[in-house]
Amino acid sequence: MKILISGIGGRMGAEVKKMVLDGYRGATLCSGYDVAPIEAECPTYTSWSDVKETPDCIIDFSHHAGTKALLKYACEKNIPVVLATTGHDETEKGYISEAAKKIPLFHSANMSLGVALLVELAKTAALAMPEADIEIIEKHHTRKLDAPSGTAITLAEGILENLDRKVRWVPGTLLAADGTLTGTTECAADELPVSSIREGEVPGIHSIRYDSEADSITITHDAKSRRGFALGAVLAAEYTAEHQGLLGMNDLFDF
Repeated sequence: MKILISGIGGRMGAEVKKMVLDGYRGATLCSGYDVAPIEAECPTYTSWSDVKETPDCIIDFSHHAGTKALLKYACEKNIPVVLATTGHDETEKGYISEAAKKIPLFHSANMSLGVALLVELAKTAALAMPEADIEIIEKHHTRKLDAPSGTAITLAEGILENLDRKVRWVPGTLLAADGTLTGTTECAADELPVSSIREGEVPGIHSIRYDSEADSITITHDAKSRRGFALGAVLAAEYTAEHQGLLGMNDLFDF
C-alpha cells in the first residue's frame, strides 16, 4: 500500500513515516505534505495542487485547520483518507461528513488500539455502575493545544450514550503547562466532568474513575510512546482502502 503522510514534519508524522519505511503491513512511503518545507525520504509538498504521486491512502496527522483543503484534494482524486487530527469545529465536522459521502474516510480522535479498547471498557463500566459518580482525567504534553483532548471527549460521549442520568460533559479542572489552574470539577448532577493536565513530554494518559457507595474503580490507558498511534493509523489505512463511507475504530475492530 502506498501512503501519503499529511503532517510529515510533525512528531506523529515522523512516527508514521518510520513505521511505513520499515514496511509494516507491506506499506510503502509515496510522498508527504506539510505546511512548511521539509526534507524526507520521499517527495514532499507544501501545496496539494503540486502533489504528483497518487497514493492508495492519505494518513493525516497535521492540524484541523488544514482539513478542508486536504479533503477537497482527496475527493478530487478519489483517495481514501485516515483523518487522525483533533479539535475540529462544527464547520470542519461538516466537511468530514460531506467528504465521507464521496470517499472512504476513517476518522478517529485517537488511533491507539489500546484506547479503542479503553472506550469499550468505559461504556461497559458505565452500564454496570449506573449510580456511580464519574470523572474523566486526561494528561498530555505541554505542546498539546486542545483541552480536553479529542480522546477524552470520545470517552465522555461513549459514557453518555449508556447513562440516562448524564446529559452532557463539561470541562473540569485544567492544569495548564505554566502551572495555571483554571476551571472546577464541581458540576451539576447530570453533567460529566472532563479534566485536563498539561505536563512535560507525556504522550497521553486517560483515566475514568467510577465512584459509588460500594466500589471505586479506575480504568487507565497510558501511552508509552507514539508508536501505538502510528500502528493504528497504518492498520486503519489498510482497512479504509477496502471499505466505504465514514469509518472509525468500532468498524476496524467490530466491537
